Amino acid sequence: MAKPPKDNWIAGAIKKPGALRKSLGAKPGKNIPAAKLAGAASKGGLLGQRARLAETLGKMRKKKGL
Repeated sequence: MAKPPKDNWIAGAIKKPGALRKSLGAKPGKNIPAAKLAGAASKGGLLGQRARLAETLGKMRKKKGL
């Protein structure tokens, strides 16, 4: 499989969309609570990696009106 371009690293980082939501038991269409996400991020393994990536991507979101 070819590597995605460097400017589109997020597409390559997310292998299974929705896997974090499913493992945390969050309902589709609703936000994952920050406390639940932080708790999962402190864990190890794949769940922790996915939660930490979700926290990082959440920080990258642009604010409205800027």
